[in-house]
Parts: sequence; structure tokens; C-alpha cells
Amino acid sequence: MNKLFRLTAISSVCMLLVAPASNAFGIGLLEAYQAALKNDPNHKVAKAELIAGKEYETIGRSGLLPSLQYSYSTSKNKGESISPNFIGQLTTSNQDYTSESKGVTLRQTLFNLDAYARFQQGVAQTNLSDAQFDMRNSDLFIRLLSAYSDAKFAEDQIGLYSAQRDTLAEQRRVNDRLFAKGEGTKTDMLETQARLDIAEAMLLEANDALQTARNTLSGIIGMDATQLDGLNSEFKAIPMVGDFQEWKTTAEKSNPELSAARYSLEIAEKEIDKSRAGHAPRIDLNASYNHGLSETFSTRNQDLNMRTIGVQLVIPIYSGGYVNAVSKQAVARRERARAELEATSSKVMIELRKQFNAVNSGAIKIDGLQRAVNSATLLVEATGQSVKGGIRINADLLNAQQQLITAKRDLASARYNYLLSFLKLRVAAGTINIDDLRTVAGYFSVN
Repeated sequence: MNKLFRLTAISSVCMLLVAPASNAFGIGLLEAYQAALKNDPNHKVAKAELIAGKEYETIGRSGLLPSLQYSYSTSKNKGESISPNFIGQLTTSNQDYTSESKGVTLRQTLFNLDAYARFQQGVAQTNLSDAQFDMRNSDLFIRLLSAYSDAKFAEDQIGLYSAQRDTLAEQRRVNDRLFAKGEGTKTDMLETQARLDIAEAMLLEANDALQTARNTLSGIIGMDATQLDGLNSEFKAIPMVGDFQEWKTTAEKSNPELSAARYSLEIAEKEIDKSRAGHAPRIDLNASYNHGLSETFSTRNQDLNMRTIGVQLVIPIYSGGYVNAVSKQAVARRERARAELEATSSKVMIELRKQFNAVNSGAIKIDGLQRAVNSATLLVEATGQSVKGGIRINADLLNAQQQLITAKRDLASARYNYLLSFLKLRVAAGTINIDDLRTVAGYFSVN
């Protein structure tokens, strides 16, 4: 009877650890992305900067387009004149009058290297803003999936550690009952209690990590993230398309960070053109129309209409060394921008290679860890049977249980990292879009 009780109790302990946990209805990854587009503060900043950045081209073009100005003025003038009358006496007469002037002035640049360089720089600055927005939009995919995965992984760990705690608590009760019946040992009780205390501590740590991860995700999507969809039990790797050289070629053309660095270099080059234009002549077409009424004392009560048109040539000769100084600064900044482009290119290619390898090796790693979980599951069951038969001891069962927990944790981590590397590879290549997120979202579902 005692042996039957021992077999039943140990079997119950093993089943507690092996049985999978269930998830409640959660927020899907695509739902989280739609919420992030509306609520993520960083994305709002990016959109505002994009709107502002698109005006650089218009600002630059304005220097090449005509400017039209209207002016109006009116004033009351008080005066007096002193003159002799017919008998030779000096008399004073009031000469107060109101003057008025209004006119329109048109100015059109005909030749201005500075204005043309500003226009080209404005185009480059607008393109830079577009590239920077693409960078931040890509970053949103990564930040969202990273936060979502962290929160879900923390939930997974709580499930594992809770199952481990419950298993150890049940095993401790089994040890206590076996010891009371004279079939167990004090050592078994102490070993199990020590593992139980560690499991309790790890569960507390996992709860703290979960709260932090949920807060991070909530900050991105702007809503509570207490329930998330879980990974599907069936996990198949995404087929890799193309070799690394193809991905590298795509990244060189499409990576937004590289594009931004190139536009920064172009902006720096146009800054040189702007600074050197300080010594170049400028030619403007000026036209005006002016209507005046009693503009001066001598033209009181007279209307005067004046129309003028002409060309103005300005040749800068000396500006105290300002033009030479800013030209040298611009050249130095161009060299800095060129060096930053090289550094960015190196960083992007390193990241591309890293994620390319991570995707390729990740699939193999997941398969290996899945086999490890299966083996560890069988090991727990076999060790339990061996303990029942007296071949193994309590410590062997504890070690087998810990090995299963570790394998499940590593498998879950590898799956999340694989999906994250899948998106990061496309970010590095500059090809990421909503379809890629849909592909990743397909790995999550309500369990």
C-alpha cells in the first residue's frame, strides 16, 4: 500500500511539471502595432519631424522664386510759411497737408549661386527627413516586437516557475509523507525545500520582470498589456530567400540609415557651395510701381505715379574674412560627414551579417532545443519511474526537473529571438514592411 502511494505521488509530481499552461484571450501583435501608430510618443515625434522636414525644399525654392511686396504709408505734415504782404508786413500762413504713398515692388533672382545652393540643400534636407522617418518607422517594428516578446517571455517564465514551484511543493509534501511513514529521508526533504525556496525567489523576480515588460509595452501601444497572444505550439522556421551578397546589395540601395548618411554628406557639400557663393556676383531683376499723393511740400495736392524696372548687379569684394572662414568650416564638416557615412556603412553591414547568421542558425538552434525539451520531458518521466523503483534518488528527479525548466526557457527565448532577428534582418536590408510583421504575427495566436 505504501509503495502504491509512493508511485502515485511521484507520478502526480511529474505530471504537474510536464503539463502545458493555457493562455487567456490576448492582444494580437497587429493590434498592438495599430495602437502604436496612434499612441507611441516616439512615433508621434517622428511624424512631427517629418512634416517639418518636408518644408525644407519649399524654403530652399523660395530663394529662386519672385518676391512681391506691397507698402503703404500716410502722414500728417504741419508747416507754415512767412512772407511779406502787399504793404511789406510779414505774415504767417498755415501750410498743413496730408501725404500718402503706396506701391508694389517685385524682385526676381536672375543669377544667385547662394540661392541655388540653398535650394539644392533644401531638397537634400527633405530627403534626409524622409530617410530618418523610415528609420524611426522601422525602429517601431523592432521596439514593438521586442517589448511584446519581452512581456510574453516574462509570462512564459512565470508559467514555468509557477509549475516548478507547484511541482516542488507537491514533491515536498510527498517527501514529508514518505518520511513520516519511514520510507523517506531528511536529506530528500531538505533538498526539495532548498529547490522550492529558489523557485519562489525566481518567481518573484519573474513577476517584477513581467511588470516592467508590460509597462514598456503599454508605453508604446498606449493601452494596458495584461493579456497577450502566445506563440503557437507548432513553430516552423521562415524560409530564407537569397544569399548574403543579395541581402548586402539590397541594403546598400535601400537601408534608410545609409540613405540618411548619404543625404547628410550631400547637405554638407551644398553647404560648401553656399559658403563659396559669398564671393560670387548676384544679379536681380527689380520692378516697382509707386503712387504718391502730396509726398513733399513742393508737390502738395499732386498725384505722382512712378514705374521702374531694372537689373541690379552686386559684386561682393571683401567681408572681413568671413567667407573664407565659413568655407573652411564647411569643408571640414563635409569630411566629417564622409567619415560618418563610412562608419554607418560598416555598422549596417555588420548588423546585416549578424542578423543573417542569426536567422540561419536560429532555425537550427530551435530544432535542437525542441529536441532537448522532448528529451528532458522523457527524462523527468523516466527518472520518476526510476525513483519509484529505487534505482534513482530524489536529487536525480530534482535535477531532471530543473533541466526541463531550463530547456523550455531556452526554447522560448530562442523562438522570440528568431522572430526578432527575422525583422532586424529586413530592417538592416531596408525592406521591412507591414507584411513582414504579419508574417511574425502569424506565429502568435490565442492558446
